[in-house]
Amino acid sequence: MLKSGNDAAVALAEHIGGSIENFALMMNKKAYELNLLDTHFVTPHGLDSDEHFTTAQDLARLTDYALSNEIFAKIVKTKSYTIFINNQPKTISNTNELLGNFEGIYGVKTGFTNGANRCLVTACKRNDLDFICIVLGCDTKKDRTMDSIKLLNYSFKNFSIVDLKKIATSNFDEWNSLHKDSFFINKGKSQNLDLYLDESDFIFENIALKNSEKDFIDVDIKISSYFEAPLCKKTKIGNLYLYVNDKEYYTVDIFNENEIKRKDLFDYISYIFKHYIYFFANT
Repeated sequence: MLKSGNDAAVALAEHIGGSIENFALMMNKKAYELNLLDTHFVTPHGLDSDEHFTTAQDLARLTDYALSNEIFAKIVKTKSYTIFINNQPKTISNTNELLGNFEGIYGVKTGFTNGANRCLVTACKRNDLDFICIVLGCDTKKDRTMDSIKLLNYSFKNFSIVDLKKIATSNFDEWNSLHKDSFFINKGKSQNLDLYLDESDFIFENIALKNSEKDFIDVDIKISSYFEAPLCKKTKIGNLYLYVNDKEYYTVDIFNENEIKRKDLFDYISYIFKHYIYFFANT
């Protein structure tokens, strides 16, 4: 990984897959599982081949997945490492020219073929902002370095972390407070709905948004005002939708925590009796 050893990649592929061809099948199976729809592998090293291709977006998704592996993440942020061959030390240096030279860089990988030119996949984190930057097809190492720096500087300047879950829940709490008495449960023993959001629908809480997008976050809550009793506990009764610039980010189910039983004969008799006594008490 540090030295971009194509021979080592082939050796690993043959050891794990039995052959380069079989290892490529394993790679493509994993690519399908990761929803890398514009990627196809032929070899473990990626040298030029018409049937071997990917995209910047797929590389970003693949990188995000790979960085969840602690061993991989440790290797790609290592600037140099000393190994011993026949008891002789040999220091291997990382080919990533940004590592140690740009604040927050912690990987990931350089690349070069005659067809792809100079490429660089970069991971960079500062405070809560964590970016994966993909630069492909550059003419020189300097070009890929400068383009990566420009993209990362732009990202850190123009993006910030927004807690979408907090925005969704606060909007829901405000809506619930205003509308808690507006429901009608036909033939229900109670008219009180104890509502809550299904937090498992919050796939992510914090997200990096453009600073210009933070004023275009909208929450829409859709719940019917009429229900038929009985209502079982934890009945889904509506949805919360969260949009950023009219793009839907969340659909969160809304449930009723308490059970609403249906009125029985005794409830109707009791109701008539109470109103009968009240009528005669006020005549």
